[in-house]
Amino acid sequence: MKKITLSLFTLLAFVINTKAQDFESILLAKEDATKLTSAYIKPAMNGLIYSMNSGWYHTAKVHKKFGFDITIAANASFIPSKDEMFTIANLGLSNKTKVTNGVTTSATFAGSESITPAELEYTTTVDGQEVKANFTMPKGAKEDLPASAVPAPSIQVGLGLPFKLEAMLRYVPKVGNDDVKGGLFGIGLKKEITSWFGPLDKLPLHVSLLAAYTNMNVDYTIGNIDGEIKATNALTEFKLNSYTIQAIASINFPIINFYGGVGYNGGSTTLNMKADSDFIATYKTNTVPSISRSVNLGNNPLSLNTSAGGFNATIGTRLSLGFFKIFGSYTMQEYNSVNAGIAFSFR
Repeated sequence: MKKITLSLFTLLAFVINTKAQDFESILLAKEDATKLTSAYIKPAMNGLIYSMNSGWYHTAKVHKKFGFDITIAANASFIPSKDEMFTIANLGLSNKTKVTNGVTTSATFAGSESITPAELEYTTTVDGQEVKANFTMPKGAKEDLPASAVPAPSIQVGLGLPFKLEAMLRYVPKVGNDDVKGGLFGIGLKKEITSWFGPLDKLPLHVSLLAAYTNMNVDYTIGNIDGEIKATNALTEFKLNSYTIQAIASINFPIINFYGGVGYNGGSTTLNMKADSDFIATYKTNTVPSISRSVNLGNNPLSLNTSAGGFNATIGTRLSLGFFKIFGSYTMQEYNSVNAGIAFSFR
């Protein structure tokens, strides 16, 4: 379990640190850095919210009292093509930040590496002198993503409770290595309500309500940064909170089952870049020869908050071979998702 989840944390670190030098150089835009970084990385964060909300069920039928299952699944949310690019003029940047290469749109994290990125110049005043710095937006990482999707593996345990209830748990204590450390906690509750509909409980049809919540925290150690941006023991902190509410149904035959549901997925993420020391940016004057000037960006120069949510509909099927199950589903929503996996189910 730890190895599977660590792979998710490592993927997230890749998202945060992709094209690292360009990513950190956005801090040169000072008050505009958060807007530029958010535009670039938001599709990856939204994709992760939708992926983490997937795969909570593969049947509406609940376990008998103290029956249980162990589910191992892979979830992936597809980033729509409209989110592969962003328009610089739509970000509301200050007049201190200007495009210098004529590129008015730039790739997000989900965009292609072949797209020419925007080159920008940030101008400010230090001690009465005009200074500036030039930087390039990171290229996209579409070619590094499987099928332009944000994956999220999950391992889940379900336990039957009295009153036609079933509790589900996803949990990983804080694990990792010297660079990436993270922990995950998710809890869900399923309540079968088939009996509410009278004669339906005589059919192989089952109807349930489901609610689930996931919290994930990841720390990615960047280390010392030395260049136009300097910092000591830099660290990126990432937090995710996601939730889903579903009305689900399944038709359970002896070997093959069909299931689906409608509901709402939502969540939020926060990302902060911090360091033991304040981040220091170096700008240069327009004089000849130019003179370097240092500007203190503070201890937390980058703080992002994103959110995503919307209604969804899911359809899936499950093959039952005794206690061994194989399943797959597709969810239609803002970022369409697929889920596939296996389960070992008892009672």
